[in-house]
Amino acid sequence: MSEFTKIDLDARALEHPKPLEQAIRALRELNDENYLYMLHRKNPIPFIDLASEQGFQTLSREDETGNWHILIAKNPSVTLEELLRV
Repeated sequence: MSEFTKIDLDARALEHPKPLEQAIRALRELNDENYLYMLHRKNPIPFIDLASEQGFQTLSREDETGNWHILIAKNPSVTLEELLRV
């Protein structure tokens, strides 16, 4: 597997609409060599749907503390499950 660069976004302390604004900005930066790893206090379904509709692959999982780990990649060869840290 090739190395992919992680773009970190910790949105747990941000108030609406900042998480969505920053996530959309990060989405625009994605290319075949990187992926977004977002931490959030809830599952941002509208953002995940938006990314999916634009052809990105997505993965979201809740950890034991109630935080959500959201991974998004443009490159279909990125295996998001392998990059998940829950």
